[in-house]
Amino acid sequence: MPWSLPSRKDLSDQPLSYFDACDLEPSQRALLVERHLISPALEKGDGPRGVLVNEQEDLSVMINEEDHLRIQVMQSGFQVDEAWAIARRSENRLAEDLSFAFSDKWGYLTACPSNTGTGMRASILIHLPGLVLTQEMEGVVRGVTQMGFVVRGLYGEGSDVSGNLFQVSNQVTLGRSEVEILEALDKVVQQLVQCEQNARGTLLGDIRSQIEDKVWRAFGILSHARLLSSQGFMNLSSAVRLGIGLELFDGIEVGTLNELMVRTKPFHLQNQAGRPLDSPERDRVRADMARRRMAELGNP
Repeated sequence: MPWSLPSRKDLSDQPLSYFDACDLEPSQRALLVERHLISPALEKGDGPRGVLVNEQEDLSVMINEEDHLRIQVMQSGFQVDEAWAIARRSENRLAEDLSFAFSDKWGYLTACPSNTGTGMRASILIHLPGLVLTQEMEGVVRGVTQMGFVVRGLYGEGSDVSGNLFQVSNQVTLGRSEVEILEALDKVVQQLVQCEQNARGTLLGDIRSQIEDKVWRAFGILSHARLLSSQGFMNLSSAVRLGIGLELFDGIEVGTLNELMVRTKPFHLQNQAGRPLDSPERDRVRADMARRRMAELGNP
């Protein structure tokens, strides 16, 4: 159980709770990773470490991860300016009590040289099924890399791509201000969105029936399956998410899929069951949850 830190409320507009990683079971740490509140590096690290989390879970401050402090802010939609404002405010308040390693020449002196400078990683998570289906993703990744950004999986560095969800973030921070990094990210995102829209237009123009079948078949499986693996769910939900974007459904919102995406993760299922679950049990419980949620939506 976390212990409340009301005295640290000045870091956030909401009370913060502290999770000591050393006091948590491995399954509890994995649950925090699934919720994107800590990184896999902190989950698997050694020694004293933990995380401060606010009530809305959009602000977390990791302690003794790769660096002594890592401030993370998550916002829905492309609200990077809002996220940066929250992170900057939290950093400024921490700086009132802490001395950061800073060089006038090099900026913030971080454990990893690629973070030296502003120390800021600006990232977005974007759904790009059109580019995957048209087999253009490899070329897009090369272009994004040439612009100074890196494309990773759902959980960042070292993670696999799942459900056609890609994390895009700046590669280095040295030599650019925070504003310049955000402006460059905005440019990359706008180009990605345009490329994805073009790809979806091509798919609808060339193979509309196959795309509609893929989308509706995925909805049908989610609505009736008795067993669903984690990867299987992500692939099916990606197709349904594409259908929402193409306006093939009425009454289904992306928020529903986002909720299910988190709740059907292995350690979330285990936490909800209150006991360890083996893989077949998780697949059954995941399918049950998806069926119930799809039934609540009715006939789209």
